[in-house]
Order: sequence, then structure tokens, then C-alpha cells
Amino acid sequence: MVNISGEAIDTLKASARGRIISPAEADYDEARKVWNATIDRRPALIMRCAGTADVIAALSFARDNGLLVSIRGGSHNIAGSAVSDDALMIDLSALKSVRIDPQAKRAYVEPGALLSDFDHEAQAFGLATPLGINSTTGVAGLTLGGGFGWISRKFGVTVDNLVAAEIVTADGTWRRVSADSDPDLFWALRGGGGNFGVVTLFEYQLHEVGPQIYGGLVVYPLEQADQVLPKYREFVAQSPDDLTVWAVLRLAPPLPFLPEDAHGKPVVVLASCYVGPVENGERALAPVRSFGTPYGEHLGVMPFAAWQKAFDPLLTPGERNYWKSHNFASLNDETFDILTNAVKSLPSGQCEVFIGAMGGQTNRVPVDATAYANRDSIYTINIHGRWSDAADDEKCTKWARDMFAAMTPHALGSVYVNFMTGEEGDRVKAAYGPNYERLAEVKRRYDPDNVFRSNQNIMPAA
Repeated sequence: MVNISGEAIDTLKASARGRIISPAEADYDEARKVWNATIDRRPALIMRCAGTADVIAALSFARDNGLLVSIRGGSHNIAGSAVSDDALMIDLSALKSVRIDPQAKRAYVEPGALLSDFDHEAQAFGLATPLGINSTTGVAGLTLGGGFGWISRKFGVTVDNLVAAEIVTADGTWRRVSADSDPDLFWALRGGGGNFGVVTLFEYQLHEVGPQIYGGLVVYPLEQADQVLPKYREFVAQSPDDLTVWAVLRLAPPLPFLPEDAHGKPVVVLASCYVGPVENGERALAPVRSFGTPYGEHLGVMPFAAWQKAFDPLLTPGERNYWKSHNFASLNDETFDILTNAVKSLPSGQCEVFIGAMGGQTNRVPVDATAYANRDSIYTINIHGRWSDAADDEKCTKWARDMFAAMTPHALGSVYVNFMTGEEGDRVKAAYGPNYERLAEVKRRYDPDNVFRSNQNIMPAA
């Protein structure tokens, strides 16, 4: 238990524009909650920042009072990095501004913004950048870990589209970083997680996408996985960059286009997003409808912003979550068998497995161009354990770990850092591969005391 004097807290309150929330406040328990309900930590104080000056004051306060620092953006991170016991939580959730310059095709985004905030503004001009698949995800955490989404095959990962950032480093210094200004720090931010400071503004390159796209779902019975998944693999290998198709193995939700007797049965869901000319979408996705005999389908022209929210009902906050993830250069039949068998014995109706098809532009960028290093990953598979009752913790985590272990011989050995749980610190070097040593050196220069360590931590070089 950390003891902070009342005088010190009063001084902090006097210097802040935002609100200071202590454990005595009525809304403290709500303020410390994060998306993953397995995370239950109690910070010493929460500082809900109203601007950059508050961030600088918070870092100074933490330094003067010997407090660990955690940083909260959208709080969607599976590891719960936003909150740590006995720490000062620098809460950026109130900083939600998204400003679009449609002529320059630039977005200026504060760190509390969610994907839905970004899409709302950018899609008013038919513009987008690759950002996730769940609209409640925070822009900041997703970006700092590398980031990818439905349009990454065409435009690269999120950090390939980050033009500049404003950051407060461990010594309280504000910096604007880009390829021309503090290039090493800018390089490290593009995938290095929250290891290097508190980012207070992101500047992105935008691309013409939408506002209408062609996409949707085709749902096959799991019994047809032996024919559907190999055809899916072949189709993805030949797909243009305009088209992304992910596969999801789970129990069928009660979707209105599915027959009622299919609800709750194991299925293979092919989720497709085509950002070429919408009039070509039906032809581009026609093969996806013929991999077998589907339970049902829902394909057509729709707003891109609506497609970005398609999986929101399956990823609502407040449930218990445990993830395990692998990157793959290819998917063999044995891997498909492992996935299919695991979905036949789900420990919870909410558990699922995502097969994220990468490729395209994500693989054309040199591995040392950004801190994000997974440039040889053609597929990212996320084993998503999800349940409601704490009594199911053991069986749900075991299900995920067993499937992960079975797939390990077929995987690349690397991992997407945003999919790592809090217990996986030993995989940090695998996440960054050949870029780790350079990251450790940048960490030594900008955070030698490892102030920012409530994360998938990169230790400063000796």
C-alpha cells in the first residue's frame, strides 16, 4: 500500500486542469475498470488528464512520490496495461479529439479516441487508415503496438501510416517526433508499445475508403471445415490487396440471416471486406459463397463505419478474457485440424478463434523500417478465450493454452504484441525479433530508469 500525503495530492489538484480520483472517491472503482474483467488492480491515484500540461504534471508527481506509472487510453489491451496496483494511472480517456484535414488527407487524433470516434470523423470525407476490427478499441494502444485492420492488405499496418506524434518522455520533455525529427524515437514508437513515453497526439496518413464498401459474412457448418478452410487458404493466396477475408471459428450467434436451428452450433464464419469499386464486390466475393453449403450469408454494400462495428456485439467490455496468439507464414492441414477439434469442445459459448489474413502491403515493408517486426506473417491467429463467470477461469485458460501449444510447431515463433497477455513477458523479444536490440538502445536513451514499464516491457540496454 502506497501512502501519499494529503498535501502532495492537494498540490497536484491545484496544478491540474483534469480531475484527480482517489480510492475514497465514489467513482474510483468504475474509473479503474478496463475492458478485460480478469484485470482487478487498484491504483494509488487516477489522474484524468485534460491536456498535455496535465501529463507533464502527472509524470513529475509520480517521480517525486516514487510511484509506478500506468497509461490508460481506450483500456482495451488484453494484458490490462492501463492499470497497475499502487500506481499513478495517467488516464487519457477524456482526450478524444479527432481532427481531419481532407485536403492534406491527414488525421490528428488524441490518445483517448476510440476507433468509432476516428471513423465517425474520417468517414464524413470518405477517408480511413488501417485501424482494428472493433470500434471500441482505443486508437493509441492499437497504434503503439503496430496495429492492423480490414484495409491493412492494401495500406499496410497502422504504424506504416503514422506520420508524426507528439509525446512526453520520462523526463517530462514534450517532443514532436517524425522521420525528420527524433527519427530513432519515432521509429521505436511505431510498434514499441507504451515503452517510450505518453503520446498526446497522433498524426496519420489517410486514404480514400468508403463511405460504402462491399462485404459481410458467409457462415458454414463446422462439419464442412475440411473443405472450406483449404479453399479459404487457396483463395486468400490469390486475393487482390483490395480484399480481406478473415475466418472465425465459434458457435453461431443468433444472427437474423441464419436459420434458428443453426444458432449455437459450431461454425466457420468468413468475414469479408472489399474496398475496391463496390460494383465489383459481388464478383470479387463470389468464390467465398461456393466453398461449401452455407447455413446463410449476409453480403452486400454497406457503410465502412458500420462494418467496423460488425464484431462489437461479440467483444463487449466487462467479460473475462484470455488470449493466446501465433503468427504463421502458411496454414497447413494439421493446423486446421487443431483449430477444428478445439472448436468442437469450447469451454464457453463466447470462446472463438480468429484467423486474420495479413499479406499484401503488410509484407512489402522492410522488417527494420518500423519497430513492428512481423513482416513475414501471412496469418495471425488469435485464440480468444472469453467467458462470464470467474469459476470458469481455469478451464477457459487451459483450453486456450492447450490449443496454443498444439499449434506452436507450425507457427513462426513471433507474436503480435497487442495480443499478448500479462503473463507473456518472456515473449517480448519474440515480438520484436531482430528489432529488439535497437529498441532497447532507444529505451536507454529516452527512459533509462524504465519509468514506462506497465506494459510488454522493453528493458533499457545496459
